Amino acid sequence: MSPIPGPPVRVTAVDTYDIRFPTSRELDGSDAMNPDPDYSAAYVVLRTDAADGHEGHGFSFTIGRGNEVQVAAIHALRDHVIGRSVDELCADPGTLNRDLIGDSQLRWLGPEKGVMHMAIGAVVNAAWDLTAKRAGKPLWQLLADADPEWLVSQIDFRYISDALTPDEALDILRRGRAGAEDRRTRLLERGFPAYTTSAGWLGYDDEKLTRLAVQAVRDGFRQIKLKVGADLDDDIRRCRVARSAVGPGIRMAIDANQRWDVDEAIRWTKALTEFDPYWIEEPTSPDDVLGHAAIRAAVAPVKVATGEHVQNRVVFKQLLQAGALDILQIDAARVGGVNENLAILLLAAKFNVPVCPHAGGVGLCELVQHLSMFDYLAVSGTTDDRVIEYVDHLHDHFLDPVVIREGHYMAPTTPGFSATMRPESIARYTFPGGTFWAADLNSQKGHAA
Repeated sequence: MSPIPGPPVRVTAVDTYDIRFPTSRELDGSDAMNPDPDYSAAYVVLRTDAADGHEGHGFSFTIGRGNEVQVAAIHALRDHVIGRSVDELCADPGTLNRDLIGDSQLRWLGPEKGVMHMAIGAVVNAAWDLTAKRAGKPLWQLLADADPEWLVSQIDFRYISDALTPDEALDILRRGRAGAEDRRTRLLERGFPAYTTSAGWLGYDDEKLTRLAVQAVRDGFRQIKLKVGADLDDDIRRCRVARSAVGPGIRMAIDANQRWDVDEAIRWTKALTEFDPYWIEEPTSPDDVLGHAAIRAAVAPVKVATGEHVQNRVVFKQLLQAGALDILQIDAARVGGVNENLAILLLAAKFNVPVCPHAGGVGLCELVQHLSMFDYLAVSGTTDDRVIEYVDHLHDHFLDPVVIREGHYMAPTTPGFSATMRPESIARYTFPGGTFWAADLNSQKGHAA
């Protein structure tokens, strides 16, 4: 006699947390546009009534003030999630993605851009974290093992089918299966190439820049990145210091964080070419497709890289169609989560543009490594001219932190999306009532008295 099936497992709660870290006090993360960031996460946990106890964890990355707005946006999505069948959600996360993007009233706040879209990305990523945990696989492996037809079904081709059709995406994924097992073996043995920004924050003095740049080379990194854009004479000096520290054989990228107008970007980048910059990142507004194209034409052979603030797959499509970038930089939490990043990875493959993700922040390294590893195994099939950004802070707050060995991300083996934060970190750094922030506030009151 067959056992009587129990009630379906449901999502029972969508819990949110405003988590902030005081990184501005050491100038970690400082650049020409963001001089004093406090790296933060608008954090979400999907809880279920499943006996296995698995939860889905996700977040949006912010830099301090406004994180409470991002948390509120995630909270506004609760009614679309609570009560959903977990089995159905994990069998087809694309349904959640479509439902969240399709809420016509919430969509008005974007559409598909800004705080609301990042909130959707946090919830969708949490659903993928839950899906991978229930499958017993790290997300990169879940995606790489997935049937190409199923992966294509996860993508919203609206607004991009003039550049990438479902049939073209399916063909890319089918071709990507050739040699995948050999690549998986190499990935598990060697990892995925990384570059580091840890030496290059704008607030660091020359001694710290030199020390950290030298250490990066010793640690096996073959590329570093410097923040630029506040003062040209200062940038020339810092680039000279960095190039002297790492020598001619190490790639050195520069990043203006959207500081310049188009003509200014061209002049400034040309003034730094004597130091052989590999790419100039975010030279102008992330929304200025034609501006990026003009900069790219003017500063070659210096490459143009952008993407961490690109709002959605549609803008990425236009950047690619316009020949406006040499390096495409996805961000795991900026767009609408895994589903939209699948579309962007396939667009990049269609246009033969390498993907070098943005990371750092809070947990961005943990997330985006999975997407690059999937890209290597199932889409692009190569690591040539492909690197993931790495910044060496805040990883200890995660249960499955990134592992860097000889300048490479080692492939995660724990099931999930590596998004689960330690409970003690949540309790300590939740703003404003966590133990760190409560003590900090009391200390400030004491000094004021």
